[in-house]
Amino acid sequence: MSSTLNLYEQLANELAGLIAGRVFAPGDRLPSIRHLAQQKRLSVSTVMQALRLLEDRGLVEARPQAGYYVRHRARALAAVADAGPLREPAYIGINNLLMRVLKANEESALVQLGSAWPPDELLPIKRVQKTVAAVARRAPLLLSRVSCYQTNEPDFVRQITRRALDWSRIDPAEIVVTGSCSEAMSLCLRAVAKPGDTIAIESATYFVLLQLIESLGMKALEIPTDPKTGPSIDALELAMQAGLVQACMLVPNASNPLGCIMPEENKKRLAGLLARHNIPLIEDDIYGDLCFTAQRPWPVKAYDTGGNVLLCSSFSKAVTPAARVGYVLAGRYAQEVAVLKMVSSGATSHFFQAVLADFLTGSSYDIQVRKMRRALAQRIARMADAVCAAFPEECSVSAPQGGFVLWVQMPAQVDALALHQRAIAEGIAFMPGQLFSASGKHVNCLRLNCANPWTAEIERAIARLGRLVHEQAAQCAAPVGGLLRRA
Repeated sequence: MSSTLNLYEQLANELAGLIAGRVFAPGDRLPSIRHLAQQKRLSVSTVMQALRLLEDRGLVEARPQAGYYVRHRARALAAVADAGPLREPAYIGINNLLMRVLKANEESALVQLGSAWPPDELLPIKRVQKTVAAVARRAPLLLSRVSCYQTNEPDFVRQITRRALDWSRIDPAEIVVTGSCSEAMSLCLRAVAKPGDTIAIESATYFVLLQLIESLGMKALEIPTDPKTGPSIDALELAMQAGLVQACMLVPNASNPLGCIMPEENKKRLAGLLARHNIPLIEDDIYGDLCFTAQRPWPVKAYDTGGNVLLCSSFSKAVTPAARVGYVLAGRYAQEVAVLKMVSSGATSHFFQAVLADFLTGSSYDIQVRKMRRALAQRIARMADAVCAAFPEECSVSAPQGGFVLWVQMPAQVDALALHQRAIAEGIAFMPGQLFSASGKHVNCLRLNCANPWTAEIERAIARLGRLVHEQAAQCAAPVGGLLRRA
């Protein structure tokens, strides 16, 4: 080692060499900070500087309460260039296509890499069973209680309010309990916009948001989105200044499908823009608790001073999807959302609100999300490494900062829908990229669910999927009559 290098640089270079030689392979955990400090006779701060340098180089990643792990060797998704001119708002037409894909994906014999649901073994099913029994014994009347007016169970509202104290003090009066996070977003969209209005969305964005916009006869404006930092705030500002949008629907924390987290400075700036232009934001924060950062990232709602942000979430990804309980912190739109909830579906189950409130009261929920974060980060890394090994070299993958889905960008000539048809025939389900765009973009992309435990079956499925990508890429580039076939 060169004596001109600092000690932490020397250690970083040594570890980088071990990673390059696959002594530490992608997904492997590096020795602990304390172990490295003792082994190399260095201070803890020097070791930490070395590991941060490796993190900056993209060679390792820190996982909360788990240490440093070697990152997969995938090509990272390219950052977006200058936003340039915005596209015209457009009506959406994905519902029929989405229903066909979802129907094809539901065949039980398929290797399920499509729908983004956590597996049973990661959910606290036994703990929930005990909680259900305890609540039924303690408050049996909740099993028969129905109200068309009172939609909220006080204990559940109290727990939501208490947990929000980490980032803000909220008014319980703005909470409306719903039948799911999706219902919360639907109610919010109906409260803040009307048919024909334009909604700003990320590109790529969660297809349920597109479904909601389409079903209500609204248009979507796709905002250029960086795979690490989320939607371009500059582009959003241009759209607002031009009067192009009447509302926004965004997923700032662990977006689906990219898994990125909007930086705090961007969230503050966005909140200021919303206030200045009097434009509402429907914020999907369902993956906020499942981010891999040391501290849970704050939502945009934390910086909202005018009630413009309607934060939607639920506990379906970390506790149980079967409860069908979501909620919205609806800001200045709370009354409109409450009325729409009342006339649309009445009250959400008070019994399951009480069950969730009981589960949230102690430490069970915090223990559960810590367990899920560790497992999901490891499973994403394992899936990404397998994709890199099986897919063509020119493919690139996302580096999710939360959630449990992986976004893969394939060679430009590959059509994800055509690939999906072949994959289904081979017993493999995934979500084609076209479903995450209002205008049919992301043709050569796909989304994979990484939540399931790694098995030989999944490993074979990824290997087979990689071969199908290789085959389609080669077929589309094959010469035809002395010319290259147009992709």
